[in-house]
Amino acid sequence: MRQRALIKKLENAGFTLERHGAKHDIYSRGQKEQEKIPRHREIDEDLAKSIIKKWGL
Repeated sequence: MRQRALIKKLENAGFTLERHGAKHDIYSRGQKEQEKIPRHREIDEDLAKSIIKKWGL
């Protein structure tokens, strides 16, 4: 899955970019809900599916 498509799904669910990490971008929704997204153009399908399933997107 393309990184931009996954980020768009997270942003539509209310997540915002909190900060840039060394190799990941951290997106958060509220104070307790955070997700780390690797900074690659293509994200592994299994990882993308698990993130989508985790947040019910």
